[in-house]
Amino acid sequence: MTHDVFNQAHPLTGHDVSADAALMDGVEREGAGWATGELRRLGLLAGSEQAQDWGRLANEHPPVLRTHDRYGRRIDEVEFHPAWHELMTVAVDNGMHATPWSSARPGAHVARAAKFFVWSQVEAGHGCPISMTYASIAALRHSPALAADWEPLLASRSYDFGLRPPLGKRGVLAGMAMTEKQGGSDVRAGTTRAEPQIDGSYLLTGHKWFNSAPMCDVFLVLAQAPGGLSCFLLPRVLPDGTRNAVHLMRLKDKLGNKSNASAEVEYHGATAWLVGEEGRGLRTILEMVNMTRLDCVIGSAAGMRYGVTQAVHHARNRGAFGRKLADQPLMRNVLADLALESEAATVLMTRLAGATDRAIAGDQAEAALRRTALAVGKYWVCKRAPVHAAEALECLGGNGYVEESQMPRLFRESPLNGIWEGSGNVAALDVLRALGREPGAQEAFFAEVALAAGADRHLDAAADRLRKSLDDTTDFEIRARRVAEDMALVLQGSLLVRLAPAAVADAFCVSRLSGDAGRAFGTLPTGLDLDVLIERASF
Repeated sequence: MTHDVFNQAHPLTGHDVSADAALMDGVEREGAGWATGELRRLGLLAGSEQAQDWGRLANEHPPVLRTHDRYGRRIDEVEFHPAWHELMTVAVDNGMHATPWSSARPGAHVARAAKFFVWSQVEAGHGCPISMTYASIAALRHSPALAADWEPLLASRSYDFGLRPPLGKRGVLAGMAMTEKQGGSDVRAGTTRAEPQIDGSYLLTGHKWFNSAPMCDVFLVLAQAPGGLSCFLLPRVLPDGTRNAVHLMRLKDKLGNKSNASAEVEYHGATAWLVGEEGRGLRTILEMVNMTRLDCVIGSAAGMRYGVTQAVHHARNRGAFGRKLADQPLMRNVLADLALESEAATVLMTRLAGATDRAIAGDQAEAALRRTALAVGKYWVCKRAPVHAAEALECLGGNGYVEESQMPRLFRESPLNGIWEGSGNVAALDVLRALGREPGAQEAFFAEVALAAGADRHLDAAADRLRKSLDDTTDFEIRARRVAEDMALVLQGSLLVRLAPAAVADAFCVSRLSGDAGRAFGTLPTGLDLDVLIERASF
């Protein structure tokens, strides 16, 4: 026989993706323990062969733009593979979009974050419209009349795909359009015009270089009104059933995120309604951006968790040089280090979700912590995702480099959250703005860190160095990335010292805060309990 298959890992299916100690401990701790049953059911579906096939098919058959019908009429439709709709249906059914806003239950946003973390491990691309729909409520509430009409539909657990008058649908999805060719992150450079009409609406004329998820029902759009840059609500279909004057020019051919459509659009006198006040559009839409930044952290943490679980599974089922890969000392170091990075991201993610829940409920101290910690987490966790994905892929050797393993898809997705909602420099500079302009932000950050004071000498020393660094504002902007990195590591260290097993906290503090480790994954110092780290990353 020439084709006897042995010493190959079997596909990792039939497991509960929510069986993640760091995640479930965080859910309980942050006030969403009531959602455990829902998470378990979702986790079992996420680990099923069926769901994994949906993720594969949605990426192998990306969306297609149909600008015109066969008679030459403009239609601007985006067609998706049925697997995309299956993924979206599960996400909406489980309330991963705007449902928490309509819930008075404490921990609703934490429960939603945990579901988003679990389901993102099946497929990341469809999380884009889910995330934007979730975040749109924060901006819409600047216009109570609009929010009254749209919130119930945005929060509905009915996935109702198709271009029809949105206020007559069972549920709707929201996207946003901010950037233009000449502006990028500098959205004030936008040239799209908004002309006020007698009936209170506006007509928008211009373009957007990136329109996220153009198949959504409604969008938040930035445009220049007479009073300055303003935020508008723009539906694809008008109340009378006619198509709005929105033309999809082409879909982006992206590195990753293949299942999700991203478009270049033009507005030719498209009807829209003002959200908030004229001239305050950036402040208004940043309410939405801050919510999607949380999802960038969640998405990156989910990718890390997926990567390390695949790496551990492969290493436990593959032998080399007389023993399993997972029993080889150097491979154990790599796996433990990947698991450590993943757990630190997960603990920070659940803490940020908890702060979001309490800030929305009116807790000012949590709002102050969230303002700084969210910018810090967005910068660092998203920065760590690509190198983590690369190392996890390498653990599978040549098998990991083959598309069938799905690891290349993980690798291609990994840089995206670092770019979305402000790339690295934007996020790092936002950390400095929070420290300098937001009353109580720095104090709230160090109050959180101080909860672990005296428990680990490496953490205490790193916190002291950080305080001195922040006191010295010389070349502050040049040092912005280093400041954000140091703050992230100190915050993660403090959370792990308080909330994780000692083996996890000790490994993090000695390797990330003391400098007693190399720069690549797999350089943890000797004397650590690697068994605990690897076991917590296993199914």
